Order: sequence, then structure tokens, then C-alpha cells
Amino acid sequence: MENQNLSYGGKLVGLNNTPTGNELVYQFKKNVAAKIDTLNDLRATSESQEQKRLCSVAITELEGALLWAVKALTFDK
Repeated sequence: MENQNLSYGGKLVGLNNTPTGNELVYQFKKNVAAKIDTLNDLRATSESQEQKRLCSVAITELEGALLWAVKALTFDK
């Protein structure tokens, strides 16, 4: 799948970029991408500037949480 065919969330989390081929990392990315897509859809349709801001903050926090999760999942003991 090429990057242009990915959803906003898929692009944001780098769904096609899992160099180790770790299936658990891929599943985490896929799940977070779905949550980001839900928030992005809400942000796009909301008339409330505060709700849009909250969606943006939540998306940013999900990105950070995913980075830490990938680090934990790939930590070399």
C-alpha cells in the first residue's frame, strides 16, 4: 500500500513504515491510526473551535503515546 492510499491517521503514524516487521508494532499503529481518524473526522465537522482544538491536542498526544509504546515494544532487554 502506498502512502497516498493511507488515511490521515495511517500517514501520521507511519503505518507503512515498520522496518522490523514487528506485527505487534503494526497493530498498535493501526489502532492508533483509527483513533486519530475518528478525531480528525470530528475536528473537520465540528463547528466548535474549542472542540477542534481538543481534537488537535488529543491527536498530538496519541502520536506521543504511540512513540513511547513502540519504544517499549521494541526495547532490547
